Amino acid sequence: MGCGCNKNKTEKNEESPAFRTEDSTTQTNQGTFFKSIAMAKSFASAIASRGVSNNKTNGPTKQLRVLSCFGNQDRGGELPPCQHLKQSTTPGKHFCGGCGCGDKPMTWLMAAGEEYSKLDYPNLQCPLNMPGFTNYTQSAPDEANAPISRKYYIENIDFNEVLKTPISLPQFKPQTPPVPPNPEETGKV
Repeated sequence: MGCGCNKNKTEKNEESPAFRTEDSTTQTNQGTFFKSIAMAKSFASAIASRGVSNNKTNGPTKQLRVLSCFGNQDRGGELPPCQHLKQSTTPGKHFCGGCGCGDKPMTWLMAAGEEYSKLDYPNLQCPLNMPGFTNYTQSAPDEANAPISRKYYIENIDFNEVLKTPISLPQFKPQTPPVPPNPEETGKV
């Protein structure tokens, strides 16, 4: 995969790193017309990679993508979710707010069970060029300086930790309001 995994691993007993905000200027500085053309080309490439037999990317690549989008804080890690991760209007679903695809069933990042999700496409681009995506670019040397980049962190995480990343269900449960106690069960009628 060429992500540079395991170089200068962060020790678990060190303080949690501070993460910098990722810069997606490569897409935001493009003119609207050219950005639309680039998005259409990226979408067509992803659709073509799926093919007629619903090809999917391999497990470790999808796990890197999930880590790049969702982080690992929900599992006790220190990597926060991507700044572009958005909650769908459909409970339990998420989409990328940085790529311009919007909130639609075919753009949801994770799906239940064997359903096809956006992170399953063999050819898929990320607006931040993160690990696991087709357009991944290695972090710049200055991304190792505090605050480190999320990309640098993922490149240096132990690959066995990456392989523990769940890939079949969304990692975040929708927040539900607390249910008031039933007066009959508490004895206060």
